[in-house]
Amino acid sequence: MIVSPLARRVLTAVVLVPLVVFGVLALPSGYFGLLMAVFVLAGAWEWADLSGYPVPARVGYVAALALLLLAAAFAVDRRQAATRLILSLGVLFWVVACVWVARYQSGRASPLLEARTALSITGVLVLVPAWVALYALHRGGTGGPERVLVLMLLVWSADIGAFFTGRRFGRHKLATRVSPGKTVEGVLGGVVLAVAVLAAYAAFRFAASGWVAGLMLLGVATVLASVLGDLLESLVKRMANRKDSGVLVPGHGGALDRIDSLTAAAPVFALGLALMGVPA
Repeated sequence: MIVSPLARRVLTAVVLVPLVVFGVLALPSGYFGLLMAVFVLAGAWEWADLSGYPVPARVGYVAALALLLLAAAFAVDRRQAATRLILSLGVLFWVVACVWVARYQSGRASPLLEARTALSITGVLVLVPAWVALYALHRGGTGGPERVLVLMLLVWSADIGAFFTGRRFGRHKLATRVSPGKTVEGVLGGVVLAVAVLAAYAAFRFAASGWVAGLMLLGVATVLASVLGDLLESLVKRMANRKDSGVLVPGHGGALDRIDSLTAAAPVFALGLALMGVPA
C-alpha cells in the first residue's frame, strides 16, 4: 500500500507529539535540557553536512557545539543577565537573517552564507540561543514547562494553519526563490490559528491581569519569527541543493526540518516574556 507524504507526516506527528508533550511536562528541567540538546546536536550534524563538511569535521562541529551548550547551561543556571544576553544576541541574529533572506529573494548574493566558516558560525547562532531559550523557559518557575508547551503549540498551530490555509486559499507566493511552496495567505492563516490558541491560553491563565494584549503581540512576533526560521533553513538547503536536511524523521525529513521554526521562535518568545515580566 502506497502511503502519501501527508499521511506519513500525520502518522509521525501522532507518534512524536505525545512523546514531546510528555517530555515537556514530566521531565525535570535538567533532563528536558538534555533531551533538547540531543535534537540540537542532531541539527548541528545536519547543518555541518549542509555546509559541505566531511564526516570527521562534522564530528568536530557537533563536539564543539556540545561544549557551547554546556557553557550556556552553566550561564543559565547562574546568571539571569547572561541568559538575557544570549537571547538578545539570538534575536539580533534573526534580524540579520531576515535581511539575508530578503537579499536572496531579490536575487542578490549572501556572501556570509556562501563561505563555509561563516555558515558554520551561523549554525551556532541558529541553534545555541534556541536551546538556551527552551532550557531557560523550562526552568523558570512552576509555570516553566507550561510556557514551553505554549511555545510549541504556537509553532505547531502556525505550521498547521499555514499548511491548510495555503493549500486552500494560497494565491500570492511569499518567497519564490527561497521556499516556492509558501504563500502570504498561508502565513496569515498560520498567524490567525496560532494567535487564537494563544488567546485561549491567555484568557484562561491571565484573564484577571493586564498581560493579554501584550501576549497577543508577542504571539504574532513569535509566529512571524517561526516563518523566518523555516525560510532560513530552506535557503541553506537550496544553496546546498538539498530537499531535506536529513532522514531522521519519516515523512518529516531531518532534525533541522523539525526544529527550524522553533530555532527562531524560541528566543523571541523567551526574551519577550522576560522583558514583559510576565509572572511564572
